[in-house]
Parts: sequence; C-alpha cells; structure tokens
Amino acid sequence: MSETIPWWLAEASPEPLPRRPLDRAPDVEVIGGGVTGCACALALAEGGLRVRLYEARSIAGGASGRNGGFALGGGAMRYDVARETFGRDAARAYWRLTEAYLDRLELLAGDALTRPGSLRLAADEEELEQLRLEHAALREDGFAAEWRDPEALAPGLRRAFLGGIFHPHDGSLQPARFVLDLATRAVEAGVEVREQTRVESLDDLEAERVVIATDGSGRALLPELDEVIWPARGQVVATEPLPQRLFSYPHYARNGFDYWQQVPDRRVVLGGFRDFSILSELTDVEETTPVIQEALDAFLLELLGEMPAVEYRWAGIFGLTQDMLPLVGRIPGRDGTWVAAGYSGHGNVLGLMCGELVAGAILGRPDPILELFDPARLIGATPAASRA
Repeated sequence: MSETIPWWLAEASPEPLPRRPLDRAPDVEVIGGGVTGCACALALAEGGLRVRLYEARSIAGGASGRNGGFALGGGAMRYDVARETFGRDAARAYWRLTEAYLDRLELLAGDALTRPGSLRLAADEEELEQLRLEHAALREDGFAAEWRDPEALAPGLRRAFLGGIFHPHDGSLQPARFVLDLATRAVEAGVEVREQTRVESLDDLEAERVVIATDGSGRALLPELDEVIWPARGQVVATEPLPQRLFSYPHYARNGFDYWQQVPDRRVVLGGFRDFSILSELTDVEETTPVIQEALDAFLLELLGEMPAVEYRWAGIFGLTQDMLPLVGRIPGRDGTWVAAGYSGHGNVLGLMCGELVAGAILGRPDPILELFDPARLIGATPAASRA
C-alpha cells in the first residue's frame, strides 16, 4: 500500500508559510516542523534569539499530522510502573508537569482541543489487574482517576472490555491545525521557517546551537541518536461521518495498542494493532500495510456492528526509547547540539512540553525534570566528534 493524506491535514487545508529570512545568522537552528520543533522555535524567538526552523516536508507533515489525535496526561508507561522505576517523587513530578501542559495546550490550541476526558480499557484479566494497580497508585498520589466497572461502559464495549480508568482531564486534539497555528505564531515572532528543506548533515548548518526535534524521523543525522531512538510506525483510519455519536471521548486499550475516538463531524478515527506485525512496524517507512489495515477494519466492524466506509488511511512514524522516557537536553560529546524527541507514542502533549523544556534550557532556565530526561542516560558520556 502507500502513503495517503491524513484526515487531520485534509481538514486543516494547510498553506505554505511565508518565509521571512533572518537579517543575520541564526543563534539556533531547529530541525523538525512538528509540535516539538514549532514549540521550541517559538519559545526561543520569544526569548530573544534568532531562530531558523527546517522541515523536510510541510509543517505538521510528519507524526504531528499523522497520529490519533489524543491529548493525554502522564507518560508512555503506567503510573505505578513509573513510580517503581524512577521513584515516586520523580514520577509524580513528571505526571504533574504533563497535567500543567494539558492546561497550556488548551490555552494555545483554542478550538483545536476539547477536553472530554479519556477511557483506558482492559481487554483481559491481566490488563484489568494492571489497571487496578495503576488506578490505586494514581489515587494515592492525588491524581484524578475514576474506576469504571463493566456495567458503566457503553453497551457496545461490554462484550470486549472488562473495565478501566477514566481520566477526566484528557483531551482530543486536531493536531495538524494546532501545529500549523504554532508555526504561524513562530513566524510572527521572527522565526525563519524553511519548509521542503531536508537537513542532510549538521555540518551544513550555520548556528552554534542546533535542536534535533524529529522524534522517530531524521535518521542518519547522528549515529548516537539512531541507536537510542527507534522508529515505529502507527497506522490509522478515519471513517465517513456516522449518523450518530457513539463515543464521547477518546478510548484506548491493550496497553495502548488500540485507540479510537469520534471527532466533531462524527467520523471515527481509529489506529493501532501494531503488535499484529510488530517487527514489520519497527520501521521509518511511512506507508500503510494490508495486515494492519485489515486488523483495523475488523475492529471497526466489531466496534460498530457494521462496516462503515473508510475515507482515509495513513501511517505516521514516531520514536520509541528503551525506558519509554523522552530524550531532552544536550547530546553528550556534541557541543551545542540538543535533542527533544522519543515520546513513545505520546507526542501531542509531550512534544509541546519537551519543545518548551529544551528551549528553556538553551535560554538558561532549565527545569529540574530535565534530569529525568537527560540524553546521557542512554547515549552515555563517550565523546563523539564535537561540533564547533
């Protein structure tokens, strides 16, 4: 199969941004025109720096316009696992910061975001027990999380799911529209945006400071990043608008492998089933495949009771990390080279957050959470060839 236009980009109808060249060499160059790159560039420009941003395609043309449109608090792992892995204080600080960024996203995104909450469902007894442990940990640490027993689920869900956690502060995002608006704000703040411009080598850039904000794309820019950020492909479909509203908020299940929501015009956007061909989906080839698309269609039929027309099919590439934490900060052994990437499928909120975090660090205002996200934890401190 092949690349198709995501519904998000079709609905947003983006136009090329005006290019307003800088009058002098940039202080910082940002690679990547998704949520992270645009948020970072805007924050740097508002901090008084000259910024140039490069996007190989068009703004939001990568993962930021090709995801499922979820805006979730928390990280990519369960909260109880995060507490055990990183310590209770660090996990709680991380989750609290994502909640603050959901509020910030609402402020920035306007009507591109709604916040009806989200429902994380258990597909079997093992997952049910895992979610009970997560729910207990969330409640213990003061987070809003509501348990839903099977009888509280919508009738169409009771056959397949055993209960779950409702997160009342989560949201649904039109990601392409949001990122395009961020990029427009960046241009207005003085950022030079170069769309359709692929950076082949960091040696081709002018600035002493560079931010790599390509998540799972941008392979071959730095070998050390290629070793610790693994590309993965997510495949998504969007149906025709349905006659009635069946889902009031985003749903996800099977540890996030399946996810769906009904957007304002009543079409269902559904993605996932990457585990049906897990090795094939660890790739940066952005195309749909029959095995995953057939699984998505079969689930649509099961979910809705009849097969609607599917009007859009697409794939997007995101970045996985070994510990499911993003990499945000200086790259060890690379003077002046920074990264904000590796969101393990949670890029709509984490991308905004980490773009602003890396900008804050460059501007001399590092957030304490960056100790948790330090790239040196995975890359190590062995010096690579430094940039001047």
